[in-house]
Amino acid sequence: MATDSPVRSRRILLLTGMLGAGKTTALRELEDLGWEAIDNFPVRLLDRLLDSPAPPQDEEEALAIGFDSRTRGFVPAEVIARAAAIGDRPGLALTSLFLDCGAAELERRFNETRRRHPLAQERPVADAIAAERELLAPLHAWADMLIDTTALNSNELQQRIRESFGATAPQGMAVTITSFGFSRGMPPVADLVFDMRFLDNPHWVPGLREQTGLDPAVGEHIRNDPGFAPNLQRILDLLADLVPRYAARGKSHLAIAIGCTGGKHRSVFTAERIAEGLRRRGFSPTVLHRNLALRSAALPERPDGA
Repeated sequence: MATDSPVRSRRILLLTGMLGAGKTTALRELEDLGWEAIDNFPVRLLDRLLDSPAPPQDEEEALAIGFDSRTRGFVPAEVIARAAAIGDRPGLALTSLFLDCGAAELERRFNETRRRHPLAQERPVADAIAAERELLAPLHAWADMLIDTTALNSNELQQRIRESFGATAPQGMAVTITSFGFSRGMPPVADLVFDMRFLDNPHWVPGLREQTGLDPAVGEHIRNDPGFAPNLQRILDLLADLVPRYAARGKSHLAIAIGCTGGKHRSVFTAERIAEGLRRRGFSPTVLHRNLALRSAALPERPDGA
């Protein structure tokens, strides 16, 4: 007995435009925003792609498909007709974006990179650009969105893509908070590092050495340090300002590292409190305690407790 196929939850972006206008940059930025990006995809195979297994019902799929005059079987009228045919599929939202750029700027970009325009053959670059513009005129008129990159550098184009698609991106910036011990070396990847060795070390307090920053007694000891509360607040205020700024610049992952000597007491407790503070501000950080999983976390610390 036939069963109804699941309704897809798919967003499709068809991305095209003038060669040299920034399609590759735009696709990479969309990928960083959580889209699945495919470049130079034969549009005639779009139906076959959409007939692939549907994503889980609770998962939205966002697919950005790039194509241009170099794509095999590229015929603008056929692209428009095929897009119109698939646009009525249930559960599918289809959008089109055209990247344009002035002829003089395109010519400068091709000359600067010493790339040959695919349509140039034996004619000047300016003639190839004019021919391509005439070829793409139907797509230029048809597209839902238009971005002119004539006066934009790569970073500015990335910002425009984030402004246009970031609010509806499948996933936001991931934030990871990792506690660690300087005695075992810095984390290999860290965007922001905070050193907690200015706090009184529970390692030298009887009864606390074998506990960790996850234990209430250790937490109470650290909270009682006069330097803890005001500096924690300063760190949270700083992160409340910086984290949205990193996200606005298109960063897909922010790694925050909190260190102390052994990675067992001060850094662990502080990492948990920072995570709590960020959650109250609307973020969803992941917390990792690197040295708690290591036997080496119990190695003797330096007598100065630094």
